[in-house]
Amino acid sequence: MTLRLYDTRAQALRDFSPLDEKNVTMYVCGPTVQSGPHVGHLRASLAFDLLRRWLEHRYGRVTFVRNVTDIDDKTLANATEAEPWWALAYRVEREFTAVNDAIGILPPTYEPRATGSIDQMQELIASLIERGHAYASEGDVYFDVRSWPEYGALTRQRPDEMDPDVDADLRGKRDAHDFALWKATKAGEPETASWPSPWGPGRPGWHIECSAMSRRYLGDEFDIHGGGLDLRFPHHENELAQSTAAGHGFARYWVHNGLVTVNGQKMSKSLGNFVLAADLLAENPARVVRYALSAAHYRSSLDVSEQALAEASSALDRIEGFAQRGLREIGPFEPSQLPEAFVRVMDDDLGVPQALAVVHETVRAGNTALDAGDREAAAGALSAVFGMMDVLGLPLYSSAVASSGSADQALGALVDHLLTQRQTARAEKDWATADRLRDTFVAAGITLEDTPSGTHWSIDG
Repeated sequence: MTLRLYDTRAQALRDFSPLDEKNVTMYVCGPTVQSGPHVGHLRASLAFDLLRRWLEHRYGRVTFVRNVTDIDDKTLANATEAEPWWALAYRVEREFTAVNDAIGILPPTYEPRATGSIDQMQELIASLIERGHAYASEGDVYFDVRSWPEYGALTRQRPDEMDPDVDADLRGKRDAHDFALWKATKAGEPETASWPSPWGPGRPGWHIECSAMSRRYLGDEFDIHGGGLDLRFPHHENELAQSTAAGHGFARYWVHNGLVTVNGQKMSKSLGNFVLAADLLAENPARVVRYALSAAHYRSSLDVSEQALAEASSALDRIEGFAQRGLREIGPFEPSQLPEAFVRVMDDDLGVPQALAVVHETVRAGNTALDAGDREAAAGALSAVFGMMDVLGLPLYSSAVASSGSADQALGALVDHLLTQRQTARAEKDWATADRLRDTFVAAGITLEDTPSGTHWSIDG
């Protein structure tokens, strides 16, 4: 089977073929850390976490880069004397990390801050000026959209059909659609938010940051560029233009996740339905939140409501109930391959809702087998459910032990099962799977000790 992804630029499903089948490369636009994360941020993080996990299952290794925009107009505007912009950015960055960790978002391979790549941004800007696609004016530097015939390729627009760029002052612009690559320091801005440059002191524009960081960590060309649908224009359009105008291959596939509504309405502070991620997690178990945010296809709109969260909780109860029952009545089981139906829908543009349906179908079949005393069929279903939920980032290891009448036996069976999977992965040099299983043990408070006679485990504390 071939993995297919919807490429936003092509506006079509495309067979996915990475540059290097042993190392898929992916860049996702991370947060602008000006204020705390809302549920839309959490949904975006989860969409690409699911894609990353599936790519790791298919290819073994994924180099995943998600940036942090820690210098921006809004960050400066939200700073105070008591909390300078850099302190605000750091605090909010930690808030993003905390909510991502809570629902099991894997940490990026690299998570660069924009302020750590100023030299690379200036290098890219200088290249664009040299190639005739950018110009300096009164300390600012702008990308000349009329100089690049392919401008608008991502969203299939012509410049005259686009809204003028509002990310910079009009001073010195040749065209209202030109966008800022470098912003001269303005009166009243803190000295700490300014860097020397060939064009005068200032700071980078938003769009140049991602072009420079993706190139620094993934090279001139990489496999996937991801982000929220709201970033297609102008951010991703401008990234694509400046990177390709500089002679770089840039992203081969563009993947965008859909937006979030709350009780059927667009999320907005003015409507009073702006849901912060921390508040959602304070009111609901993290596993329920992850399941609920996974239940809609990543490209579709996702509605967050009490009903959706209640349905997610009930669905998890059914799955976890089967896992607990299976461990009690069967005990240890051998790992098996993922069901073909699950693989097929995941390969079809990451069909997670359909994959969850396969999970529930397998749970029903497993319970039926347990009722009939068919241990072989029940064990196969149990193994399949554990494997599928692991790939979806909803591992059953801890939840299956909770409330179990024979917790010690269940825990031993689970640990033995996972150790077997880890040993197999290490023998096959599937380091991504081996590392993921190791992280699962760490998260569960289980210490592993690899010795010549085998792996021994103990519970921390």
